[in-house]
Amino acid sequence: MKMQNRLRPFDPDSTLGRCSCARHASQQEHDALMSQAGHAEGIDEESRLSDFVEAAAVRALFPRDGQRRAFLRAVGKSSAMAAIYSVLPIASLQDAFAQGKSVTLEKRDLNIGFLPITCATPLIIADPMGFYKEQGLNVSLQKVAGWALVRDRMLNRELDASHMLAPMPLAISMGVGSSPTPTRVATIQNVNGQAIVMALKHKDNRDPRNWKGFKFAIPFEFSMHNFLLRYYLAEHGIDPDRDVQLRVTPPAEMIANLRAGNVDGFLGPDPFNQRAVYDEVGFIQVLSKDIWNGHPCCSFSVSDTFVKQSPNTFAALYRANLKAAAFAHDAANRTTVAKMIAAPAYLNQPETVVNQVLTGTFADGLGKVQRVPDRVDFEPLPWYSMATWMMTQMKRWGYVKGAIDYHALAEQVFLLTDARRAMQQLGQPVPDAASGSGYRPITVMGRVFDAAHPDDYVNSFAIKRA
Repeated sequence: MKMQNRLRPFDPDSTLGRCSCARHASQQEHDALMSQAGHAEGIDEESRLSDFVEAAAVRALFPRDGQRRAFLRAVGKSSAMAAIYSVLPIASLQDAFAQGKSVTLEKRDLNIGFLPITCATPLIIADPMGFYKEQGLNVSLQKVAGWALVRDRMLNRELDASHMLAPMPLAISMGVGSSPTPTRVATIQNVNGQAIVMALKHKDNRDPRNWKGFKFAIPFEFSMHNFLLRYYLAEHGIDPDRDVQLRVTPPAEMIANLRAGNVDGFLGPDPFNQRAVYDEVGFIQVLSKDIWNGHPCCSFSVSDTFVKQSPNTFAALYRANLKAAAFAHDAANRTTVAKMIAAPAYLNQPETVVNQVLTGTFADGLGKVQRVPDRVDFEPLPWYSMATWMMTQMKRWGYVKGAIDYHALAEQVFLLTDARRAMQQLGQPVPDAASGSGYRPITVMGRVFDAAHPDDYVNSFAIKRA
């Protein structure tokens, strides 16, 4: 039984959930900022874990901090500690965490790929914030020019893990567009955070029903950008295969193509949507969140071989990525995050552009300043229903022929159970629905998707290839 805990779970005057110095909203924020600033608190990792486990156990017993404080004031610290330790196996949990921390990493030096877009934020900030090193990992972030290169470098094992478009591991696992290679989605890197951008010459032609003959850029065929643009066009009566042209274009080349008149618009990732406004070559037609609010975009993915051959290293990567996602999720940290990722080593973009994206206060290119706090967010759980919806679009547009075992593939490729467990071990909040079936409701442009009947959903559309 530990009498001194810097998180002060048995102090009736503390706020459990705040940090040890009481200057930050959480210990996680404290650790991240201290790591970023290069401060060392002189507390060994085993003591930090021990403090965390004890505080997490007390918090689980008293979800409302007022109840905890009232209890401590009523019975006193010593009696409270004795009572709580008698009903909760805190010492055993502390031992288990200490042993888990001492496991041998199968591989410490890792190459991790990313495209320089805001979708990669958690994977990127885990580097300058020291989350990889905290887990004993020496990570080399590899900036990659396009998604086909990411796929090929993963298949060739030049990368140990990578930032990927969320549908890519499904396609790779199914052997669609490449040789079949079991690939896993460990986390969703971001939700929302994309937009349809149109050339300025179309300011007075914003009705998609008038867009026949237009040319659009998308970053990859197996992308949410492709699926959401196709959906948006089809809902307005435009057949994306017959009435317009869709051109696969690396994100970094989209603005140049828009400026040159090679395309009329694109559905791409940020910061390039906002950069088009900043460069005065385009305007934001619609944010992707207004097509499907909460849609996944990119993922943190690994091969199934890596998971099986390096389970401890994979777990360490999980922890680093989840800590980074939690930091990026907090709106109070967005300006700090923008400054980090805008740097030349990462996005190499004007900080003001990245800040507009992350804070959700931005110029739309139509003369207005919009305030949309959830323009992009960082929620790491890979829901099975997300994967199922993606596969319905792969079937709808003819990328996959024949029957699909939707649920089996979703639950094999999207590691929801692993993500949930890792988040719980870190003391991060997990929605109750994640402990259930893993399928949650989805609504796209007003149409509800029932993951229990995916083929009925595909057959319900008038415009399709299936």
